[in-house]
Amino acid sequence: MKAQLIKYVKAIDELNNTIEIKVWQLPESSEDKPHRYKYSLVYIAEDIRVIGYDNAEEKGDHRHYKDTEKPYSFKSIERLLEDFYKDIERYNGGKHES
Repeated sequence: MKAQLIKYVKAIDELNNTIEIKVWQLPESSEDKPHRYKYSLVYIAEDIRVIGYDNAEEKGDHRHYKDTEKPYSFKSIERLLEDFYKDIERYNGGKHES
């Protein structure tokens, strides 16, 4: 069984920025994906990725906010989406925290 795409969203927000979300369910866990999800969430403003959450091969769960990359503590898909959208709100509110 291959990875199954369980969520895909690509949208343009009211500021003309791009939101793209891809989440796959994996057939089995691995050392870097013990939760059995592969994901990529990005927010692109003026053609630059300013926010990203992903778990690229062998890097584990991590978060990009502007030029900073830090580990991300994955709890659930719902929490991942909440954190991502909160970062978008924070970014667009002028609070560019990392």
